[in-house]
Amino acid sequence: MAATSGSGGSGEGSAMKTDRLPITVRGKAKLEEEMKRLMHVERPSVIRAIEEARAHGDISENAEYDAAKERQALIEGRLAEIQGQIAGAEVVDPATIKSDRVVFGAHVELVDTETDEKITYQIVGVDEADVKEGRISIMSPIARACIGKRVGDVVTVRGPKIDKEFEILGFSFK
Repeated sequence: MAATSGSGGSGEGSAMKTDRLPITVRGKAKLEEEMKRLMHVERPSVIRAIEEARAHGDISENAEYDAAKERQALIEGRLAEIQGQIAGAEVVDPATIKSDRVVFGAHVELVDTETDEKITYQIVGVDEADVKEGRISIMSPIARACIGKRVGDVVTVRGPKIDKEFEILGFSFK
């Protein structure tokens, strides 16, 4: 399993290796879609807004200009963040994974051993997580407990107030 904890090596090479975070093909496509929208829609729009605000005269006390410049900084910051995420990502296609253990990309079916409530999550990259849609970050306590386990294993998820146990009923890669 790849090193994901803070106990990595001290050289630059080892730091780069631990910085590569997994992301699904779907997650990368969503980032690329957002980047395209920012570059081709949002960026030109804010440039026009800056030009219009400049046309109003003195920019030293121009709230429209200040707001447009602030929006431009947010857009450029987000673009840099997305580019960094894509550059540092290890893209994984879950449909190609063959494993007898839970790994990144798996859809995991769990049952709460106390309440018998069944839940299913897909283990995805940090920026892809959306619990409402059934996607949890590989860094989440549930995902970390499940990684490397098999069907029938019971995992303990440590919480701030209570520990919960789940049995792995099954998992698949799609």
